[in-house]
Amino acid sequence: MSEQFPDEVVTRALLRQVHLPGVGKPLALITLDNGHDHTRPSTFGPGGLASLDAALDQALAADVAGIAVTGKPFVFAVGADLSGVPRIGSRDEALEIARQGHRVFARLRDAAVPTFAFVNGAALGGGLELALHADHRTVSTGAFVAFPEVFLGLVPGWGGTQLLPRLIGIDAAVTVVVENALSQNRMTSGPRAAELGIADALFEPADFLERSLEWAAGVLTGAVTVDRPAVDTAAWDDAIARARQVVAARTRGASPAAVRAVDLLELSRDAAFTDGTAAEDEALADLITTPELRSSLYAFDLTQKRAKRPAGAPDKALARKVTKVGVVGAGLMASQLALLFLRKLQVPVVLTDVDQARVDKGVGWVHGELEKLAGRGRLSPDALNRLKGLVTGSLEKTAFADADLVVEAVFEELSVKQQVFAEVEAVVSDTCVLATNTSALSITDMAAQLRHPERVVGMHFFNPVAVLPLLEVVRAARTDDATLATAFAVGRQLGKSCVLVADAPAFVVNRLLTRFLGEVTAAVDAGTPVEVAERALDPLGLPMTPFELLSLVGPPVALHVAERMHEAFPDRFAVGDGLRRMVELGKPSVFSEPGVVDPELAEAFTSSGTGPDAGQLRANAERALAEEIALMLDEGVVQAVEDIDLAMLLGAGWPFWLGGISPHLRRVGAL
Repeated sequence: MSEQFPDEVVTRALLRQVHLPGVGKPLALITLDNGHDHTRPSTFGPGGLASLDAALDQALAADVAGIAVTGKPFVFAVGADLSGVPRIGSRDEALEIARQGHRVFARLRDAAVPTFAFVNGAALGGGLELALHADHRTVSTGAFVAFPEVFLGLVPGWGGTQLLPRLIGIDAAVTVVVENALSQNRMTSGPRAAELGIADALFEPADFLERSLEWAAGVLTGAVTVDRPAVDTAAWDDAIARARQVVAARTRGASPAAVRAVDLLELSRDAAFTDGTAAEDEALADLITTPELRSSLYAFDLTQKRAKRPAGAPDKALARKVTKVGVVGAGLMASQLALLFLRKLQVPVVLTDVDQARVDKGVGWVHGELEKLAGRGRLSPDALNRLKGLVTGSLEKTAFADADLVVEAVFEELSVKQQVFAEVEAVVSDTCVLATNTSALSITDMAAQLRHPERVVGMHFFNPVAVLPLLEVVRAARTDDATLATAFAVGRQLGKSCVLVADAPAFVVNRLLTRFLGEVTAAVDAGTPVEVAERALDPLGLPMTPFELLSLVGPPVALHVAERMHEAFPDRFAVGDGLRRMVELGKPSVFSEPGVVDPELAEAFTSSGTGPDAGQLRANAERALAEEIALMLDEGVVQAVEDIDLAMLLGAGWPFWLGGISPHLRRVGAL
């Protein structure tokens, strides 16, 4: 199998013997280490599995009291080496890789002496599965664990679907294996892992290995006993039903991996362990050569590499230091931005607005969110007081005089934003960066009347600000490199993945979503029933249906962007009568209740014509997306199509198995 993994960074299983107080025989301690620091986590390819196999040979042949496995600093192991997966050409090859992992890991589970996993850091996928094969586990408070396989279009295939439910119960296993994976690959912290029962003991990072060895000595001498509650098998049916509901809601049934993962979890109740792992082998073999997985691996590569090294970003050495931030506006979006800057930069943040009531409401909202974090134990009392003291409000823009960055988040009207920037420029230093969170307006026009238009940049965040990781960094016609570098540097400090975008109408994500949504509303205006249009795109597995997206964005915002896009590209972007009517009536949704079109909107969304059926509507939407992507590339809106895919993954939450979108469009012949 080595030909599939020629570039494997082999994880070595380094064996040594450790003498424990009170234990007559030594403990065999295996440390997993690929020779790199934590930025290159240890993985298991054929070479890594062979090294672990050899270390277990030596450990089992020695006269030891037990065997323990741990990882290099900050990393236990993060699972299978995915680098060779695109080279796997047949189902038989995939099946052999699945079986090799099972065979090696089973040696830890079947050992004649007690076995331990000391989870000192990240334990993902196959890394977590290796730990589950041990008899006992400790975990660091600084560690995190997860099964990202379903997120990537696979299933936990080295015992995870069979071992985890039998350890912590089926409902918690559904959460870890399926629900967390489909929630943008949510991780489980070390303390939470211990609380769930994934680990038997929890220790601090500073002396984690020492404490784990002491604990293991206690287990081996009988001084420490591990009590685990019996798993309630009667809960299986309800939990599996919940899992299927989660998969239906999050993927519209479009993810084969999610469906297979639930099937495997269901099997774990009654199947013999070897039968369950054989079913995992078959599932991996079926999934590993699918186009959905290839797209997922492409998407994974984008988020792991391109997102960390944004194409076209200027030298980060040009970035200016930001020691104070101003936010113009105190509405919900502005308040969310203020909270993010406050938590991540930990510098003074000041909000302004047109009246004291709005200012007080914005500052009060930030204080309230900080108090919620403190209530959940995520902020200490001292940190709470310090952060609350850093956020202030003012009616005067002179409060921005010593700010290094001012972000405006006011009403989407060009003249209003021009006035705001003129007022801010009058009081700030010549080097203060002026940023706009506009979603559709021209930043070049916004800066045109300023003395220093070169220090204006777009920083387009996505709602909710704390959740969606994308930041579109928009370069206007006269934005200079120092300003752009500062925006990228701040974006990184905020924990965002930045994509460089030219100052084109609606930038990337909103432009594609508006074109996409326009196809749906046009179909309804032409006579396609709302109910048909709502479900027509389900085979793509998008995180929201079209009308759920419309409700989330808000019809007034959607109308505003649609009108701007119609002005820019009237031949491709129309403004539907139904959308206008929604805004006129103040309706937040097409539906008055689930599945029922609002009676007041029924006439606006009913046509005597015959619109496209579901299949044709989906094809129309795919064609429109492909056309718009090609045009954006021709216009130089982004550096490459990879940036468009990355933006859709991180800003719109589009599935990994679509690869963002372009791999899917190529697959169906639209692009």
